[in-house]
Amino acid sequence: MFKELPEKLNFPEIEKKVLHFWEQEQIFQRSVQERDPQKPFVFYEGPPTANGRPGIHHVISRTVKDAVCRLKTMQGYRVARKAGWDTHGLPVEIEVEKKLNLDGKDQVIEYGIDRFCRQCKESVWSYKQDWDDLTRRIGFWVDLDHPYITYTNDYIETVWWILKEVWKKGLLYQGHKILPYCPRCQTPLSSHEVSLGYEEVKDPSIYVKAAVRGQENTYFLVWTTTPWTLISNVALALHPDTTYVKVRHQDQLLILAQARLTVLDGPYEVVDQYAGKDLAGCEYEPFYSFVKPDKKAYYTVLGDFVTTTDGSGIVHIAPAFGEDDFQLGLKYDLPFLQPVDKAGAFTAEVTPWAGQFVKDADKAIIIDLKQRGLLKRSEPYLHSYPHCWRCKSPLLYYGRKSWYIKTTAIKDRLIANNKKIAWYPREVGEGRFGEWLENNIDWSLSRDRFWGTPLPVWRCSACDHQLCIGSVQELREKSGQPLADLDLHKSYVDAVKLPCEQCGAEMTRVPEVIDCWFDSGSMPYAQWHYPFENQEVFAKNFPADFISEGVDQTRGWFYSLLVIGTLLFDEPAFKSCVSLELILDKEGQKMSKTRGNAVDPVKFLDGQGADALRWYLLTVSPPWLPTRFDPEGVVEVVRKFLGTLVNTYSFFALYANIDRFTYKAEERIPVEQRSELDRWLCSMLKGLTEKVNENMQRYDLTKAGRSLNSFVLDDLSNWYVRRSRRRFWKSEMGQDKCSAYQTLWECLMVVSRLMAPLAPFIAEEIFRNLIDGQLDQPISVHLAAYPTAGDALLDYRDEKLEARMDLVRRVVSLGRSLRNEAAIKTRQPLAGIYIVAPTQKRRDLIRGMESLVLEELNVKQIKFVEQESELVSKKAEPVFKNLGPKFGKVVNKAAEAIRAFTDEEIQHLLDAGHRSLVVDGHEYRIEATDITVQTENRAGLLAATEGDLTVAVETLLTEELTYEGLAREFVNRVQNMRKESKFEVTDRIHIWLTASAPFIQAVERMRDYVSNETLCESLHYNETGGTHQKEWKIDEESISVGIARI
Repeated sequence: MFKELPEKLNFPEIEKKVLHFWEQEQIFQRSVQERDPQKPFVFYEGPPTANGRPGIHHVISRTVKDAVCRLKTMQGYRVARKAGWDTHGLPVEIEVEKKLNLDGKDQVIEYGIDRFCRQCKESVWSYKQDWDDLTRRIGFWVDLDHPYITYTNDYIETVWWILKEVWKKGLLYQGHKILPYCPRCQTPLSSHEVSLGYEEVKDPSIYVKAAVRGQENTYFLVWTTTPWTLISNVALALHPDTTYVKVRHQDQLLILAQARLTVLDGPYEVVDQYAGKDLAGCEYEPFYSFVKPDKKAYYTVLGDFVTTTDGSGIVHIAPAFGEDDFQLGLKYDLPFLQPVDKAGAFTAEVTPWAGQFVKDADKAIIIDLKQRGLLKRSEPYLHSYPHCWRCKSPLLYYGRKSWYIKTTAIKDRLIANNKKIAWYPREVGEGRFGEWLENNIDWSLSRDRFWGTPLPVWRCSACDHQLCIGSVQELREKSGQPLADLDLHKSYVDAVKLPCEQCGAEMTRVPEVIDCWFDSGSMPYAQWHYPFENQEVFAKNFPADFISEGVDQTRGWFYSLLVIGTLLFDEPAFKSCVSLELILDKEGQKMSKTRGNAVDPVKFLDGQGADALRWYLLTVSPPWLPTRFDPEGVVEVVRKFLGTLVNTYSFFALYANIDRFTYKAEERIPVEQRSELDRWLCSMLKGLTEKVNENMQRYDLTKAGRSLNSFVLDDLSNWYVRRSRRRFWKSEMGQDKCSAYQTLWECLMVVSRLMAPLAPFIAEEIFRNLIDGQLDQPISVHLAAYPTAGDALLDYRDEKLEARMDLVRRVVSLGRSLRNEAAIKTRQPLAGIYIVAPTQKRRDLIRGMESLVLEELNVKQIKFVEQESELVSKKAEPVFKNLGPKFGKVVNKAAEAIRAFTDEEIQHLLDAGHRSLVVDGHEYRIEATDITVQTENRAGLLAATEGDLTVAVETLLTEELTYEGLAREFVNRVQNMRKESKFEVTDRIHIWLTASAPFIQAVERMRDYVSNETLCESLHYNETGGTHQKEWKIDEESISVGIARI
C-alpha cells in the first residue's frame, strides 16, 4: 500500500519527520561512507562567524552548496563536508567591546588583553545553536560535529607554517605606507577589506585660495573634499601637460586649469596661459602653520595623477594622508606632517581643534577659511567613501608602519591561476575578480588588535634582527622552554622571549596580529593541521572541486584562497566557484535591520517549510543575480509547485491502493507497447532528465529547477494526469490501466530523484512512499543514483511524438483563449474547431490525436482548411506617411487600389515584402510596410493566430449543444457536493433535482452521461431528498440538488 497524504499537507511537519528519519538512520553519514573513497568530490565550506544570527542570505548560500553536494553524492562521488567557524578578528572584538561597554583600544588594554581575549573566545559561540539549528532545519548536510575552528592551536600553527613559507621566499616584510585605517578600531585594513565597506556619503566640496608669493592679489585655486587635511598641506600638484590659465575674476587673479573654468560663477577674463610644467616651483602662503615643516615646503610640484575631470586641476598635497601624496612626497622630499593621533583626532599642536575627530572638524575649518578670505566656494559632495566593514566608522588614509605580503611579486601567477578556475558566472572571474587581480597591491597583513592569530615574527631589541617562527616545536627549540599547553594567542606568546642568534640580546614578538581573512584563506591546510599531520588526507582534499559564497568574497575569501594557494603551491585552491549576489527586498532595496526590511528565515521555515524556501530562492532568479525576495513567492511555491506535485502523488496513491497496484520491474510493460500518451510522457521525462543533468553539470540550478517546475505543472499534472484520469477510474485492471500506473510511478520516481538535491525533504517523502518497502531500492532518495538518460526507466525517446503533442497542445491553448474571448464556458460544447493546415504534414501531425483536441476543447469535430482566408477576411489600409512621397498627387488613387486588394494579394505582398502597383498608367513599387492589415472573422467563427498556427472555433450554439452544456454544469455541481460530503471516489449515489422544465429536459437527455460521471443509480426530478442538499445557480437558472450515498 502506498502512503496516502492528507489533502492539506503541513510541509514543515513532514520535514521534521524526514529530519528525524535522516538522523535515526544516519543518512548523511551513509551518503558519504557508501560512496567510493577513490572518487572524491572536494567541497570547502567558507567559515561563517557565529557571533551573529544567520539571515536569509545564509539560507541561499547554504542551499546552493547543499544542492551541489547532494547532486555529486547521488552521482556516485564521495563528498565529505566539514563545517568551519571563523572565530578571529574585528567582528568579534567589536561585539565584545559593546558587551563590556569598552570604547576603543586604550580601554581594552586597561581591561586586560588576556581577559578580553577570553571574552572573545566565548563570544564567538553566542549564536552557534542558532546556526546549527538553521543548518539542520534547511537540510544543509555538513559535519557539524568535527568542524575546523580558526582559534585552535592546531589551526594557528598551520597559519604560522604558511607565514614562515612566505617569509622564506622573502615576501613578508614591514613597510611604511599610506594605509586605509580605522580610527575607531585603531588598525589598518587590507584593500579587500576596504572594498567591503563603501557607503554613499555627503562630504564638503570646497575651493580654497592659496596666495602666490611675490604676486599681489594672485591665488592658486585648489579643490578638496577633505578640508581637515589642509592642516598638513605642504605642496600643490599640477599636471605637467595640462593647460592652466590666470583669470581676472571678481577683482582677484586666479590660476586654475583651463578645462575647469566652469567652476567659476559669473564673468571672467583670461589674463595669461601656461603649461603645468611652467608653473613648477612657484611658492605660496600655507593655509595653516600649526606644525612647522622640517624641510622645504609650500611650493608647486608636478604629478601625472592630477586630472581635470573635476575640481580645479590643482591638487593639494598632504603626504601623511594619501598614497599619491605620499609618493610625490618621496619624489620631492617633502615634509611629512601628521598632527593626527591613532584615534583620528587632531593632536595638541592644532590648538583650535585639538582632540576633535578630524572629519568632525571639517565644518569649523571651513568657517575659519571663510573668515580669513581663503574660501572661494563650498557645497555638499555626494560620493562613495570607504568605511570600516565592521564598525562602520569612516576610514582615514594614514601613513604608518605595517606588515605586508608582497603579492605584487606573484601578480602574474595569480592572474594565470585565476584563469584555471571555472567561475559561475564567468564574468565574475574574468571581470570583477580578474580586474581586481590586475590592480593588485601588496596585502596589508598586520592588525594592531588583540584577538587574532599572532604574527609569528620576533625582533631583537638590540640589533633589530628578525626571526619568523613556523611551528610550536620551533618556538620551543628557539626559546629553550617546554611551552607545554601554550595558548597561541597574543598575551601568551608575547611572554615568550628568544635569545638573538646574532647578538645574544632578547628577542620579543612584534605586537601585531594578522588579518582574519588570512585565517579563513588558510582553511584548506589548517583544517587538517597540515603539514604537521594528515598529509595524505590533505593531498586527497586539495584543491577543492567546488566552493560557493557571496560575490563580496571576490575580495575576501576567494582572494585569500587564491593568494595562499599560489604562494604555497602555485595553483588555485579551488577549481570552480559559484558566486552569489545579494538578496534584496521585493522593492529592490538592500535588506538591513535599520531599514526594517530584513527577513527572518525561521518564519518561513515554520510557515511554509525549508523546501518551499529553498525552491523559491533557487528558481526566482539565478543566484548570481540580485534576488528580490517576495514573501508571497514562497507561499506560491507551496500552492503551485509543491502542492501540484503532492496532489499528483496523492492521485496516484489513491487509485493505486484501490486497485492494489504495486510496481514490479519484472512485470514492466515495454514503453513501445504503452498508449500514445504514456509514450509521450516517457519521452518527455527522458528529455527533462537530459536537460536537468546538463544544467546541473554547469551549476545552473535555476534552469534545472525551472525545467522541473514546468514539467510537473504543465506536462505531468495539467496534461498527462488530467488527460489520463478516466483510465484510472476504469473498474477493470487491464493492460492500459496498468500501463498508466507504471508510467505515473516511473515518472514520480524519476522526478523525486531529479529534484532531491534542490528540495530534499519532499523528494524523500515521495521517494520513500513510492518504494513502499521494496528491498531492491535504497531506503533514502539521497542514497539513490541521480537519474541519467541511460537509466532503465528512461529507455524511450520519440521526438516526433513530442512535436505532434506540442502542436496539439498549441491548438488547445489557442482554442481555450478563443473560448475566453467569446466568453463561452469550457463545459459548453461547441460544434467544431478549424485548423489551418496548408500541408499534409501538418494534418498528419494531428491525426491520431484528434480525440485530445475534441475532449480538451469540448468540440464535436475538427475541420482542416488550407488557407487562413477561409476563416478570416483581410483588409489592407494604406499608410499615407509612406505612400505620400512615392505617389504624390495620385496618392488617393493608390489608396483606393490598396483598399481593393484581395486576401491573396495582401498575403502575396506580406510574403514577398514588396509588389508593383499601377496608377494612372505608371508603375510604382510598394513595400509591405506601406500597408496595415486588418482581419475580420467569417460569420459564426472566432479565429486567432500564434506563430505559424491559425485556428478558429464555431461560436453558434444549437439547442442540443446548449442542453449538453447545462448537463455538464450540473455534473460539476454534483461532483463538488460529493467532495464536500467526503464520499469515497467509488461510492454510488442517488440524486434529487428541483429545476425548471428546460433544465430537467437537458439533464434527462444526457441521463447516461450524468449517471456515469457521478456514479448515480437513480435520478429524481422535482422531489426533495438526500443527506446533503444545496442551492445552485447555473447561468440564470436556480436549482436545488440533493445527494445520498447508497
